Amino acid sequence: MADAASVTGIILAGGKSSRMGCDKALVMLRGRPMVAWVMDRLQPQVQSLMLNTNAEVGDYARFSCPVIADLLAGYRGPLAGLHASMEQARTPLLACVPCDAPLLPNDLVARLQAALTSAGADVAVAKTPISLQPTFFVCRNHLGKSIEEYLGEGRYALKHWMARQHCIEVAFDDEAAFSNVNTPDELLQLDRQMTAAIVTGTERSG
Repeated sequence: MADAASVTGIILAGGKSSRMGCDKALVMLRGRPMVAWVMDRLQPQVQSLMLNTNAEVGDYARFSCPVIADLLAGYRGPLAGLHASMEQARTPLLACVPCDAPLLPNDLVARLQAALTSAGADVAVAKTPISLQPTFFVCRNHLGKSIEEYLGEGRYALKHWMARQHCIEVAFDDEAAFSNVNTPDELLQLDRQMTAAIVTGTERSG
């Protein structure tokens, strides 16, 4: 059974945002920082939120959640953010999402958590009809050592680390809910889609 009280939500914003040209978590989408849209989606699904970033902490002072920087130097990717968050989280489970997915499903955590619990797995990751979505997952908060070992080998890919764990894939049908915004053009396209949805009364709610 899903239990939001046992889950800490982790928003991963520790990358360089090189394709966006600036910190994409803070770019404005319909008058708000993009990460604020992600927080709105994730907050009701978990006990509390943490935000992982390697930017200046002051840039994130406006948000009412702890800001966690990587403990390992060198921009080692989302796994380094997960590793740092595990040092701070006090819940048995963590739910991770990227900072640039403002349409993430409202039932994401519940479905991943339920599947993880049912299977007795260590990681439950979303999979859409087109592809695996490795930055959307729930995992147990005892995997820090395995992350350290994996990163110590010079490896960074989330999906390959997951393959070493007891990992299950959970099917989601809505491909668009997992869209990432990586470039200014993609940001503009999403803004237009959200505007059109509001005008037509079909704004996404889940």
